[in-house]
Amino acid sequence: MDKKRYADLVDKYMPKESKVYNVMKAFIIGGFVGVIGQSLIDIYVHWLDIPKNEANSYMIITLIFIAAICTGLGFFDKMASWAKAGLIIPITGFAHSMASAAMEYRKEGLITGMGSNIFKISGSVILYGVVAAYVFGIIRFVLFGG
Repeated sequence: MDKKRYADLVDKYMPKESKVYNVMKAFIIGGFVGVIGQSLIDIYVHWLDIPKNEANSYMIITLIFIAAICTGLGFFDKMASWAKAGLIIPITGFAHSMASAAMEYRKEGLITGMGSNIFKISGSVILYGVVAAYVFGIIRFVLFGG
């Protein structure tokens, strides 16, 4: 069988995904994550009397904790394969990438396993996030004078 015929067969039997459906689902799930985050902030501010700037940090820590626990229990992969970018793009995706890398390399030890591989996937996110913040900071300084 030649390559073109094989590619045609693969295309014929490959399940088709609706991009519009996936975008809408990711938008709704990502929005739901945002609602959960805002609800956590409201709980911390109004019920626990935590200042708003600290409540923001506690909200992020809570979402990271929930995502890491879901990764450890094996739920996050199933939820993310259904929700797609709705769970991967927020901070929960970052927590999942770190927790899954730590779990994958834990057998190799704390230093050479988890320590050297925990940032394997998320390292590029950190790198480009820092570079983007630096560039936008310079642009803001130049345009608005600090």
